[in-house]
Amino acid sequence: MPHGIIKRIHINQHKIKSNSKHGADEPVITCKTSKENVYGRMVEIYHEDQVVATIKYEPNKPLSCGAKVWVETTNHCVVWESENQYQEA
Repeated sequence: MPHGIIKRIHINQHKIKSNSKHGADEPVITCKTSKENVYGRMVEIYHEDQVVATIKYEPNKPLSCGAKVWVETTNHCVVWESENQYQEA
């Protein structure tokens, strides 16, 4: 997808439930722009030709908490609890 265009990444919980119920393996992550909607099982987010975050859908290897979709990064993160309160991770 082109650089400079806003991309919105969504997780389709209905497809996750449907995959689980029917034993299917449909992609559940969608990257949307004003021009297209692309589904996949993994999204890599780049900055200056380097992967800075990965969104993964792994229904057969969920995290210990049960999550089937998650984001991984080694980059610095700021978690906003409210408009004026945050923690760094």
